[in-house]
Amino acid sequence: MADKKRLTSSRKLDHLRICAEEPVESGDPGFGDVRFVHNALPECDMGRISLESRFLHHTFSSPLFISAMTGGHPGTKEVNARLARAAEMYGLGMGVGSQRAALEKPDLADTFSVVRDEAPHAFLVGNLGAVQLRDHGIEWAEKAVEMIEADALAIHLNFLQEAIQPEGDHNAKGCLEAIARLCADFRTPVIIKETGCGISAATARQLWSAGASAIDIGGWGGTSWAAVESVRAKETGREHDKGLQSLGQDFACWGIPTVVSLAEVLATGNPVIASGGIRSGMDMAKSLAFGADLCGMALPLLQPAMKSDEALAQKIEAIHRELTVTMFLTGSERVPDLRKASVQITGKTRQMIDKDNPARIKR
Repeated sequence: MADKKRLTSSRKLDHLRICAEEPVESGDPGFGDVRFVHNALPECDMGRISLESRFLHHTFSSPLFISAMTGGHPGTKEVNARLARAAEMYGLGMGVGSQRAALEKPDLADTFSVVRDEAPHAFLVGNLGAVQLRDHGIEWAEKAVEMIEADALAIHLNFLQEAIQPEGDHNAKGCLEAIARLCADFRTPVIIKETGCGISAATARQLWSAGASAIDIGGWGGTSWAAVESVRAKETGREHDKGLQSLGQDFACWGIPTVVSLAEVLATGNPVIASGGIRSGMDMAKSLAFGADLCGMALPLLQPAMKSDEALAQKIEAIHRELTVTMFLTGSERVPDLRKASVQITGKTRQMIDKDNPARIKR
């Protein structure tokens, strides 16, 4: 058991390093097939555009959500601290990485609790895997929330990653029932979060029926955890891991593109966090035009967060600047106004969201 706990912790540092250094993005989220219709007479003042957003009865200064990245190893603590300081400074929401390592080994809890120390007023989201929820129940969920004084708890679905990890959990039975039990008994809002393969309309309906407070779609087209695990398998140098390296490469193309997943999930309910391959303020604006409440980013913020507070601040401000300009050029003075902006959808994305699809865009 001690070896398993050490493995969980060291894996977190591996993931952080690989995401920062290796080409682990795969696919096309679909944003290139979405274009705003230019408003030549926007009739608004760009200097007075508001990025204020609402989600789960909380007000944010911006719809940018710092998605779950790390924690669970001493080497990740400063990155989490830096991200939390940015969340506090800019009035953003923030999620932490899977808290499993700290729940297995409590002396790692400070790599997570540092986010509340640095962001006393921010909306923070804890993180627990669906398998760990099934196996450990509400007790672990409560501990995850207490660890960072979380405002919400994300239950993440990462079964592609689990299938490729040599140490992965390969039994997914009972997870939906565990989610339903948690949502029925838990006071803290529960967000169900995919980690890069997207969520379909059918799965979204199951999650809403189970009592989910919100869904984070985690669509295909950004960081591929299959690709990450492929790199990990290659780095071991072990002969029996070569098959896992190939398997990870093969399944890097697996998933529902972000824009398609967003359209499907929004057709079933809300609130929804758009994530997966969102790389700019314009991508955010497109997601918000579809009806997303917040837009999650992880990889674009990781490298600056590993450098300095200043580098991270510059990146966030550049994202906000592009979002503001996009809003101005569509005549959107407030974030909700983007839902009224004219959008054209073409290419494969249009083909996947056609008029005969019951999960077509809800506008």
